[in-house]
Amino acid sequence: MDSTAASGPRAGVREWLGLTILALPTLLLSLDFSVTYLAVPHLSTDLGATGPQQLWIADVYGFLVAGFLIPMGTLGDRIGRRKLLLIGAAVFCLASVAAAFSTSPEMLIAARAAMGIGGATLMPSTLALISNMFKDPKQMGTAIAIWMSCFMGGMALGPVVGGVLLGSFWWGSVFLIGVPVLVLLLVTGPILLPEYRDPGAGRVDLLSVLLSLVAVLPIVYGFKELAKSGFALVPTLVLLAGLVLAVVFVLHQRRLSHPMVDMRLFGNRTFTTVMVITLVGAILQAGTYFLVVQSVQGVDGLSPMRAGLLLAPVSLVMVVGINVGAALAKRIRPGNLFAIGFLLAAAGYLLITTVDGPGHLVELWVGYAIMAVGTGLPSGLGTGLLLGSAPPEKAGSVSSLSEVSGEFGMSMGVAVLGSVGTVAYHSQLSATLPAGLPPDVTATAMDNIALAESAAQRVPGELGAQLLDAARIAFTSGLRIVAVIGAVLFVVLAAYAATALRHLPPTGAEPDDLGEAPEEAGAAKADHHA
Repeated sequence: MDSTAASGPRAGVREWLGLTILALPTLLLSLDFSVTYLAVPHLSTDLGATGPQQLWIADVYGFLVAGFLIPMGTLGDRIGRRKLLLIGAAVFCLASVAAAFSTSPEMLIAARAAMGIGGATLMPSTLALISNMFKDPKQMGTAIAIWMSCFMGGMALGPVVGGVLLGSFWWGSVFLIGVPVLVLLLVTGPILLPEYRDPGAGRVDLLSVLLSLVAVLPIVYGFKELAKSGFALVPTLVLLAGLVLAVVFVLHQRRLSHPMVDMRLFGNRTFTTVMVITLVGAILQAGTYFLVVQSVQGVDGLSPMRAGLLLAPVSLVMVVGINVGAALAKRIRPGNLFAIGFLLAAAGYLLITTVDGPGHLVELWVGYAIMAVGTGLPSGLGTGLLLGSAPPEKAGSVSSLSEVSGEFGMSMGVAVLGSVGTVAYHSQLSATLPAGLPPDVTATAMDNIALAESAAQRVPGELGAQLLDAARIAFTSGLRIVAVIGAVLFVVLAAYAATALRHLPPTGAEPDDLGEAPEEAGAAKADHHA
């Protein structure tokens, strides 16, 4: 059998150069997520932003990226993925310049909102174009690994680059990082990138767009607010309203002949399995990161900059895992590779359970790094399976669904696992608080580890030291509980992946070399093209 025909035509120099152009916006987006939070204190002083305005400056970008991912992914399938990518890049570029030279908080919020809408076009468009450019499964796996490595590399470089820029220039410089990259994309994109659209797509259904926005935005907002402030009536009601509207959105899609999201995709076993894995994995990773960042600062006393420098290499470790996983995927079945990675992640969580207070920074870092390697191993493979499980004309929609799943997972992880850590902190601290504390100090310390540190400074002598020790041990008790939950869930995910994806061959296998029974190979092929 002709292996080229079986695996798809191999990409050439033009496609690999095009991948370089597609990877750069991915690096830019992840940089932008991290550097903005560093710039908020600086720009707040210059622009006189109030507390609520600071929150909008920091969050409006992420809210609108999440809200517009599904509409933009589907719009790219209809009008052309390259066209949408270039339009989005132009919007992002102009909005970045406006953000950098904003003269009021309102102007900066509006510019950040425009950046979010432009950014929502970049991720699904780049990923969908990769699926068009790389038809050979081996090459697609490598291309996706490079694409994901750029995203994780941007997360690692963000605190460092942001710190350097804010130390040398004005706050607006952090918004100009991506302008040269986007100009390069606008110049070379029409030359190096192919155009692709769904020839059978119907018109854009405006009601679907509206329903997706009014469902996604409240859900993301509700989770983020609950994560920040704990249970509150308004965020809870907003979250519930979003969930109801999400159900309405799904029912509406089922009635359309050309839906914005084809719900039949969820009838594909591979697609549904990877979506579930993506969601749960994002919950665990985001929730753990949230608690680890607090631990290295509140428990071990590192400054924000030192904490960022300590944790940045973990993102680079994950990049290594992603690229090793892409190589292993050519020889190891997807189900088995997922299982290996998730069991490794569970081992990392078990190491974190040994942290019981200050002085265990090495165990915390190593455990977190092992978790990052384990989750990184199958990451690129999972993205490739999602794209491969759908028809080419649906690649934009699938890409956007993958990104939305990750965004939901991150919001839920911070909210749910952060709440678990908070409950454990309150329970442990209430039982171990030293006697003789003023009531206001006790109330402040019970709120969170950061406030407990400031409360301890108001109490003189040994009593303050005892309060701080109790708060640190209480926080690590919550971290250990979350680590146990993470270890158990990753073992469950490993078993689920090994079972649900057992029919899929390695990406490097040729049909004649699969070693499958004819009926098993046929089932795999049918599932792949369902």
